[in-house]
Amino acid sequence: MRLLLRFAAVVDGLNRRLARLVAWLALVMVLIGAYNAVARSADSQLAAHGIELRLSSNAYLELQWYLFSMLFLLAAPYALRAGAHVRVDILYGAHGRRGRAWTDLLGNVVLLIPFCLFAVWISWEFVADSLAKREMSNDPGGLPRWILKPIVPVGFFLLALQGVSEAIKRVAVLAGLSDDEVGLDEPQAS
Repeated sequence: MRLLLRFAAVVDGLNRRLARLVAWLALVMVLIGAYNAVARSADSQLAAHGIELRLSSNAYLELQWYLFSMLFLLAAPYALRAGAHVRVDILYGAHGRRGRAWTDLLGNVVLLIPFCLFAVWISWEFVADSLAKREMSNDPGGLPRWILKPIVPVGFFLLALQGVSEAIKRVAVLAGLSDDEVGLDEPQAS
């Protein structure tokens, strides 16, 4: 059990470090969105006076969406670790520690991990095709899509790994280990 808990701690640490890194994408995304909003407004105001500058572009809009997608997919494993995901608390909260551990274990093993592995498997061909074609956006001035698409299976794989980590910790709880021994302490906010 200790070896499995060490594996879970490694997965937790990996996803925590990745979440810290991708958190910066939120700031970049907001700054690009603010710039694009101001630029589009300025473009329309200038166009009303016969000046065509084109300060905004489809590339900025797409970059915003790309960053949002990366943020969502790469931070989801940490959200699972931190318990920040959606859960039916009416049912979950009524259970004791062991009942919650069983609920989490079954949810991870029966639903989350199989779904994530299916998403990795089903996205493989779509990613490979995009990479082979060096897929570009259909929008004028758009960005390459082949760069972003591999994030889909990577994100789901990392989420599956975090699901395995959470399942290991719930088995340890059911085996009678304390929260400290299992690593179920509150995640560090940093």
